[in-house]
Amino acid sequence: MKLKFSMPGIVAAAGLLVAASGLVFTDAAPAAAAACAGVGSDYNGDGLIDNVVTDPQATVSGVKEAGLIRVIYAGDVPATEISQASPNMESVAPEQSDRFGSAIAWTDFNGDGCTDLIVGTPNEDLGSGAEVMRDAGIIHIIYGSPAGLGAGAPATLYGQGSFGPGANEAGDLFGYALQAGTAASGNPYLVVGSPGEDVLVDGVSVPDAGSVSYAEGNTRGAITQDSPGVFGDVESGDQFGAALAGTNRYFAVGEPGETLEDAAAAGGVTVFSHTLTNGMPTPLTWIDQGEGLTGALEPGDRFGAALSMANYRPSNQTYNTDALLAIGAPGEAIGTVPGAGSTTVVRIEPSGTFTEIKALDAGIANVEGEPGAGDSFGQRVALTNTDTGVVTNTSTIRLAVGVPGRDIDGLVDAGVVHVFKPLDADAGSADKIIKRGSGVLPGTPHARDFTGIALRSGTSVLYIGIPYSKDPATSKGVLYTMPWTDIDGTTNVGTKTFQPGAGGLSDIGTAFATVG
Repeated sequence: MKLKFSMPGIVAAAGLLVAASGLVFTDAAPAAAAACAGVGSDYNGDGLIDNVVTDPQATVSGVKEAGLIRVIYAGDVPATEISQASPNMESVAPEQSDRFGSAIAWTDFNGDGCTDLIVGTPNEDLGSGAEVMRDAGIIHIIYGSPAGLGAGAPATLYGQGSFGPGANEAGDLFGYALQAGTAASGNPYLVVGSPGEDVLVDGVSVPDAGSVSYAEGNTRGAITQDSPGVFGDVESGDQFGAALAGTNRYFAVGEPGETLEDAAAAGGVTVFSHTLTNGMPTPLTWIDQGEGLTGALEPGDRFGAALSMANYRPSNQTYNTDALLAIGAPGEAIGTVPGAGSTTVVRIEPSGTFTEIKALDAGIANVEGEPGAGDSFGQRVALTNTDTGVVTNTSTIRLAVGVPGRDIDGLVDAGVVHVFKPLDADAGSADKIIKRGSGVLPGTPHARDFTGIALRSGTSVLYIGIPYSKDPATSKGVLYTMPWTDIDGTTNVGTKTFQPGAGGLSDIGTAFATVG
C-alpha cells in the first residue's frame, strides 16, 4: 500500500532491504542523574527551546533515503545529527528508503525535565527472508538529557506489535503520523498513525482502512473505526490516522480517504478526548463537510489530510477547556477550479459540540490571491494560540496555510504560505501571502519550490520548510523561522535561516526541513 498525494516527498516510498525484527516492549528510560529544567521542546534541559529538523530523504552511510534528523540547540551548543546509524539507537541499521524522520513529535516521557523525541520511520521493513514485511514501520523514542538528545539512555524502539495491541504487518506505515504531549491528567501521551493498516472486521481484512495506536500513562491500545463509539464503518482506503493533531485535552485523527455518500476520498475527522472510557480515549465527535460546515461532500476533497490544533479559553472559563482545530482539504474544488483547496477552522467543546469558526479559501471576497487549479490550499496547516493564559481573542490566534501548488509570476508550483487571523470577522481583513523574496521570507522563488509543503507553528514563531528548494543557494533544503509579530508587522526581529553547510550544520542532505 502506498499513500499518494499531489506533492513530492509525500509518497511513501517502498523499503528495499530487511530491518531488524524481534522488537521488545520496554518502559520509558529512567530519569537522568542530572536534573533538567526544560520547557517545551528543550532536549538538553537548559530552559531554552530547541528545534529538530528532519531530512527523511538524506543519504546515511552511503544508503540513499535512509533519513536523518538534526538537533539545533537554542543555546551555544553545537548542532548534532541523529540517524539509525547513531549510537544508542537499538540495533537498527540505515537501509534504503527507510525514511527515518518522516514524522516527529515530542514530550517528556520519563519525567526528568528534558524533552524526549519520537521519530517515525514508516517505511521500515521488518522480518527477514520470505517473511519480510515491507513498510511495516517503526518509531524510536529518543531521550533527552543534559548532555543532549540521544546522549543519555538508549532509545526505545517500537513496532506496532511491541507498542500495544496489533501486529507488525506489511504496508501498515506505523509512524506515518505522530502526536505527543502531556494530557490534562498530567501523564505524557503519544498517538501513532498507521494509515496503511488492514483492519479485520467479521473475519474479513479491509485494506488500508487505517488505525492509530494510543498511549497515556499505563494505558496502551489501538483505535480503528470499528472501535466502540467511533463514527463510521471500516472501509478500504479510509486511511484513518494519516494526519494527527492534539492538545492536552483533545486529539484529532484525519481520514482523508473516507468515502461519504458515494463521494470517494471526501474525507473526515474524528475528535477524541484524552479522558479515558473503559481504558481508552473517549470519541467525542465526527466532522465532515456534510456536517453543518461550509462546503459539500465531493470526491477527492481529502478533508482531513492536514490538521493542527490549539488551546482555546472561553470568556466564562479560567483555563483552556476548548480547542480550535484547523482542517485542510487540499483537493477541494473552488467554483469550477479543481484542486484549489480549502481550510476550515472549528471550535471543539468538552461535550463534543463543534462550531465552524471560519471557512477559508482563495476565492473569498477580500482574501488575497485567487484560486488556481492544483494550488492545494490546505496541504499543510499550522495553527497557534500565542497567549494561552488569557481569554482567547482575535489577537492571539494565528493560522498559516500552505499553498504549495500556487504559481507565482509564471513560476509553476513555486508555492506560498497564506496567513490569517481566523477569529476576525472578515477573513481578508488582515490576511497576508508570504512568498520567497518578499517581506519576511528570504530567498528567490523558483518553479517547483513547493513553498508551503512543510509548516509548523510555535507559540511565538512560524516554521516554514522548503525541502525541495530550487534556489541554488539552498538546493539541499532550507528552514526559515520567523516571529509571528514580524509577520504582523509589529516587530522587525528578523527571520532566521537554517540550511546544510551553514551555521555549524554539515553540508549533507537531500530534502532538509521536510518536517521541523
